[in-house]
Amino acid sequence: QLQLVESGGGLVQPGGSLRLSCAASGFTSDDYAIGWFRQAPGKKREGVSWISSSGDSTNYADSVKGRFTISRDGAKNTVYLHMNSLKPEDTAVYYCAAPPYGHSGSLHPAWYDSWGRGTPVTVSS
Repeated sequence: QLQLVESGGGLVQPGGSLRLSCAASGFTSDDYAIGWFRQAPGKKREGVSWISSSGDSTNYADSVKGRFTISRDGAKNTVYLHMNSLKPEDTAVYYCAAPPYGHSGSLHPAWYDSWGRGTPVTVSS
């Protein structure tokens, strides 16, 4: 059974950094693109970034370009989201997701059918 588990969230001051992890089990993460999403209270879930199954292609939402970096470690079956220069508006629950098939990703939540339970990130002084 395909399972995704996020970790690494927490409380950080503005300008700080965090690294989120998405650990995959039940499948080999290199077989799938992985997307990162976030949802703030009262707002819709929005795409943050995705990485292709090979790791050769990535994409980012305009709001995080230049601050966030997505990467994957096939040996650990894990995808990371490195977040730098964090802002209060980055506060949200962050989720990773995998599509039902395909090696490319999307920033649209409807592309994905397997989701983790999320890890909360709070950026506040």
